[in-house]
Amino acid sequence: MNYRFHPAAEAEFLEATGFYEQRVQGLGTALIDELELTLALICEQPTLWSIEASPDIRRVVMQRFPFSILYRVIGQQILVLAVAHHRRRPEYWLTRT
Repeated sequence: MNYRFHPAAEAEFLEATGFYEQRVQGLGTALIDELELTLALICEQPTLWSIEASPDIRRVVMQRFPFSILYRVIGQQILVLAVAHHRRRPEYWLTRT
């Protein structure tokens, strides 16, 4: 199984990466690495995490950074709807389904 980003999710992830890299050199790269590791786990077992919202949106909490990955399984592909910060705009991503 592979994945793709909703355009808004990709933009918010790139913004977060830039923010962390600007704060501490290498921290943006660490965020990228954790995201890639988490997405690999999602691709291996996409239904492992419980459904967060209708119709079938699931959430995975990242370990090191205060973000969750929200995604849907559509056919044989993972659609990443959001890379959501834990303390900003709850459920803003619901319109991305």
